[in-house]
Amino acid sequence: MKKKFDIFAGLLRFASVAGLLFGSAFCAEAERLDSIRWKAELSADFSHGDFNPFWFSANRQGLSSVTPNNGYVSLGAFKDMKESERFSWGAGVELAGAWNFTSPFVVQQLYGEVKYRCLDLLVGSKNMEGPISDPYLSTGNLVHSGNARPIPQVRAGIFDYADVWGLNGWIGVKGYLAYGAFTDGSWQQHWEEPDGRYNKGTLYCGRGLWIRNGNENKFPLVFEAGIEMVTEFGGSCYNLGYPGSGITVHMPKNFKAFVKALIPHGGDQTTIASEQQNVQGNMLGAWNFRLSWTPQGKEWGVRAYYQHLFEDHSMLYIDYPWKDGLYGVEGILPRNPWVSKIVYEFMSLKDQSGSVNWTVTPEVPGHAAGADDYYNHNLYVGWEHWGMGIGTPMCLSPIYNRPHNLAFHSNRIRTHHVGLSGDPLPSVSWRLLLTYTRSWGGYNHIFPKVMDVFNGLAEVSYKPQGGKLKGWAGTVGIGWDGGNLIGRNVGVELKISRSGFFGF
Repeated sequence: MKKKFDIFAGLLRFASVAGLLFGSAFCAEAERLDSIRWKAELSADFSHGDFNPFWFSANRQGLSSVTPNNGYVSLGAFKDMKESERFSWGAGVELAGAWNFTSPFVVQQLYGEVKYRCLDLLVGSKNMEGPISDPYLSTGNLVHSGNARPIPQVRAGIFDYADVWGLNGWIGVKGYLAYGAFTDGSWQQHWEEPDGRYNKGTLYCGRGLWIRNGNENKFPLVFEAGIEMVTEFGGSCYNLGYPGSGITVHMPKNFKAFVKALIPHGGDQTTIASEQQNVQGNMLGAWNFRLSWTPQGKEWGVRAYYQHLFEDHSMLYIDYPWKDGLYGVEGILPRNPWVSKIVYEFMSLKDQSGSVNWTVTPEVPGHAAGADDYYNHNLYVGWEHWGMGIGTPMCLSPIYNRPHNLAFHSNRIRTHHVGLSGDPLPSVSWRLLLTYTRSWGGYNHIFPKVMDVFNGLAEVSYKPQGGKLKGWAGTVGIGWDGGNLIGRNVGVELKISRSGFFGF
C-alpha cells in the first residue's frame, strides 16, 4: 500500500509542476483569440472490494479502470473549431500515465479535424458520445456510449444538423461515414486466458443518418429520428471454437470487404461457412428517436427518447416485435439552487428476438432468427475496445470476466436508472447516479439464478470562476455497488485539474 501512496504522491507533484508550468503561459485574453486550450488532470480512486465501483469506470471514454486503487495523470492540448465560421480547423492530443490500468501509458486522444460550411472531416482518435442522451447523467447510448477508448478512424460527413435548403429551417439532416482500426489486438492476446479466443488487426466501419423535423426557434416541439450501424471486419481471429483449438481465420480486408462492411452482404469462398450464410463481419446498430419540447426564452424543457438495438435483419426491420430498447426522459428544470436536470431511463434487452435461432435445412424448413446474443459474435470477441464495452455499460464489459475472456456474459438485462444534477453556486455543481439492474446472463451463457446489481455515484465538483484559483477544478466522488453480479464495492474518487489557454 505504501508503494501505491508513493506513486500517488509522485503523480500529484508532477501534476502540480505541470499545472504551474502551463499556468505561466496562460493568457487572460487568449479566450478571445485563436487559442490552444490545455489541461492537466490527476485522478485517483481508492476503493475496497473485488472491483472499482461501477460508476468510477463506466462512461469515462475508457480512461478508467475496474481494478481497485487506480489512478492516472493526463496532459492535453486542443485547438477547438469555431462552429460559427465557414471554414475552421481543430486538433487535439491527450496523453496519460496510469497505474492499475490495462496499460501504463495511454494515447487517449490524437486527432485533427476540419470543416467547410456544414461538411466535416475527422482523422484520428477523439472522445465522442452517442447522439440522443445526456452523457453526464444517462447510462449511455446502445452503439457508442463513451464507455470505451475511442477508435482511431477517418470520419466524414455532416456532424451537426444542417438545414435543408428552402424549408426555412424546419428540416435538418446530419450523418457520417467512418473507417478505422481497433488498437487492442496485442492486449487481447496477453489478457485472454491461455489459448483463449482473440482478434488482431480488426477494422471498423461506422455510419449514421439522422433527420430533424421542427424548428425550435419558431415552435418548441422537435422530433428527431435516425439509424446508426457499425461493423467489425477484416483482421485475424485466433483459437475459434474452443480454447486451444489452434483454429485461425484470416478475414479478407480487400476493397470488397470494405464495401460489405458498409452495405451488409454475405461472405464468399474466402470466408468461413457461417459468414457466407449471414453477413460478413460483426454488424450491429440502433434506431434512434427523440421528441423535445424546449420553449424559447424559457429555462425549462423536456425530452423523451427511445433506442432500439439490432444485431441482424430480424430486428433491423419489424420481422419480430420491438420488445427490447432503451426508453428515457430528460427534464431541464427552471433555475433553482437544488436540481437543474433529471434523467430517468428504463432498459430491457431480455427478449433478443426470442430464444431460438435456426437456419433453414432440408429436415427442418422453418427459420427462426432469435437468440441475438447482443454484442457477441462467433468470430470477433465482441463489441469492445480494451475490454470495455463500446455500447451500453449496463451489459457488463468483458474486462469484468473471471477467468479472462472477452465475451459479454450478461446481456439479457433489465435496468432502471436515475440521474440528477444541480448547480447550487456558480462554482459548485453535483450529480447523483442510481442504477438497478437484473441480469439473466445470456442465451449462450445462462446464469443459474437471476443476478442483480445496484450501482451508485454521488459527486461534487468545485470550479472557481475568478481570482487566483481560476483555471483550477476539483471533484470528490463516492461510489458503491451492491448485489451479487459484481459484489459489494465502495470507494472514494479524487480528481484535480488545471486548465487554460496558450495565446497567439
